[in-house]
Amino acid sequence: MNAEVRNRPRYIKCVVWDLDHTLWDGILLENSTVTELKPGIRETIVALDERGILHSIASRNDPDLAVAKLTELGIAEYFLHPQISWDNKSASVATIAERLNIGIDTLAFVDDQELERDEVGFAHPEVLCIDAEEAATLADRPEFQPKHVTADARARRQMYRASIERATAEDRFSGTNEEFLATLGMRFRISPAGAADIGRAEELVVRTNQLNSTGVMYSAEELAAHAESDDHLLLMAELEDKYGTYGQVGLALVKRGVHQWRLKLLLMSCRVISRGVGTVLLNHVVRLAHGEGARLVAEYVPTDRNRIMYITYRFANFAELGEEDGVTLLAASSMPPAPPPSYLTVETAAAGHLL
Repeated sequence: MNAEVRNRPRYIKCVVWDLDHTLWDGILLENSTVTELKPGIRETIVALDERGILHSIASRNDPDLAVAKLTELGIAEYFLHPQISWDNKSASVATIAERLNIGIDTLAFVDDQELERDEVGFAHPEVLCIDAEEAATLADRPEFQPKHVTADARARRQMYRASIERATAEDRFSGTNEEFLATLGMRFRISPAGAADIGRAEELVVRTNQLNSTGVMYSAEELAAHAESDDHLLLMAELEDKYGTYGQVGLALVKRGVHQWRLKLLLMSCRVISRGVGTVLLNHVVRLAHGEGARLVAEYVPTDRNRIMYITYRFANFAELGEEDGVTLLAASSMPPAPPPSYLTVETAAAGHLL
């Protein structure tokens, strides 16, 4: 194959900050005169946010006092799921990763105390621990420089804020999960990738680990070539609801043949794992293949995280055919796939028009 499974470059998705002697000089509980951030901190937070890198807090502090100070300094809105308590920092970091639903290996932790960095590093060796003395230069480090800054990246914090609103509404909802989903007015759009989508397509490939069928690291150049090829189909999927857009959350790459279509890659952002849209995208590809009189065969390469993708194929009635050069092959059933769930409006497009 043109693209091989390559080592993923390390990109940070979220910076977890300490507060005292890190964001500002002094100890908040002991010094009521904390009035400004340390030099370069505000600029760093804003620059990383504009690249789609999230921020949170792990601090031993009084939560009400700390949030009031962050609000006073004009930066409270940047921090998602802040953990301000007297817990170990390692526990706080783990909670942040869980609530953001991202891998803990995509977090950086910034603290002025070596002991705290060591405690987090011992519990979570995958976390990038950084001395607060280096905080103002984070934006210059390669781990904080995504190759593409897409529209989705620039809106990422707002998307997470909307996600928090949804989660709050779901917690308060007394009906079933499907009844709650029916209240969201979800619209799922599937369309061929255009030139403007390639940056986000590569970003999805790089960032998506769990809901990724092969882990193959296609470059932007390879994805663009496949999008323009008559022998391939590159589909992008976008989801929105009454709270706002989730952004472009899914991708499918298909190699088309006369009698057989090969699904080379299927991936979906873990942010929408509970919405059932991964199966909807998969079934759409099955319908397209059936419509051309072709059999759809999907490729699956197991990794340490993507077992759920194999389960997705099996629940969609794909049958295992065997292996080919270390790649597991699964064939779609000849029966029509299940229709989309009733709570979801699906729009599909080809060559710029709705199907």
